[in-house]
Amino acid sequence: MKNKKITITGGEGFLGTHLINKLKEKRYEHIFIADMPEYNLVKPEDIKRMYDDSRPDIVIHLAAKVGGIGFNQENPATLFYENLMMGVQCLHEGYLRSIEKFVAIGTICAYPKFTPVPFKEEDIWNGYPEETNAPYGLAKKMMLVQSQAYRKQYGFNSIFLLPVNLYGPGDNFNFNSSHVIPALIRKFHLAALLEKGDFERIKKDFLVHGNAETFIGDSKYTINNASTREDIMKILNHYGISASRFPNNESRITNNDSRITTVEVWGTGNATREFFYVEDAAEAIILAMEKYNKSEPINIGAGFEISIKDLVELIAELTQFKGEITWNTSKPDGQPRRCLDTMKAKEEFGFKAKTGFREGLKRTIEWYKESL
Repeated sequence: MKNKKITITGGEGFLGTHLINKLKEKRYEHIFIADMPEYNLVKPEDIKRMYDDSRPDIVIHLAAKVGGIGFNQENPATLFYENLMMGVQCLHEGYLRSIEKFVAIGTICAYPKFTPVPFKEEDIWNGYPEETNAPYGLAKKMMLVQSQAYRKQYGFNSIFLLPVNLYGPGDNFNFNSSHVIPALIRKFHLAALLEKGDFERIKKDFLVHGNAETFIGDSKYTINNASTREDIMKILNHYGISASRFPNNESRITNNDSRITTVEVWGTGNATREFFYVEDAAEAIILAMEKYNKSEPINIGAGFEISIKDLVELIAELTQFKGEITWNTSKPDGQPRRCLDTMKAKEEFGFKAKTGFREGLKRTIEWYKESL
């Protein structure tokens, strides 16, 4: 197995980076990364060129168009089309070229909105997905249909894994496309800096992690070294971070201000989620690649459940945020509950998550702070 040529789509992304590191640790030597801009896997000609260039024995298909609830609401057609076309065409071309194995990475969003907790693989067809996730979830879910159909008709060896929400070092912290944990870490970290009046690090955060240019209505606001307090506060307010008082009236940002800050969080806080540390996810994918050869879907996750309210309070504690938290209940909660039954992964290929949630969050927050 160590001599197999492995192509990883989306290999330069969050999960891909950790997966490649883990493969190298295990002494896999022939790894090919297929990612943008060299390969736009929505386009069939780029998929064919990717196969021509890499000539893989195994393909691990990680590439996806993803985002949080806000991004999902604004881009349902894009999410459906691009994820559907990438998955269907990559798997089909792999069959045409007689590769040995195709590892399809699905999504927890494929499950029905009201799936009994913990989610069992046999429940995946018992209802429609949560509305804000449905275009993305159904597009990825088609790889499961395709995998089973191609195994039945052609004997093609493909597998379908269902990871729960990932988090960890190297995650995407851009407010426009991040998931819940990186978005919350960033919000509370920025609010904690605002409490201290540390505007230099606030500016650096926006320059490193994105959103330094933000459109609010028809106006564009930019964070740079010459930013005024008014502009920087408008951008922070746009992302749900506000200050209730200012000690002085200077227009230019200074580092000796102190203020009471508030962070706004979407929803009611009642929804629950399971979160899966990215290094554990990489380990699960490799074990499945090595040992699992069936088309029945397999959950991979940590097997625990936490409410968004408890998650928010834990991240606020770990980022040392001392201000106020408000809940914007006009915004959607998303799926009411998420937690996986992970027994099949343990039985089929011996996987069990190792990283505790608090420890994983601490490592993620430390990485995020060090990136600044």
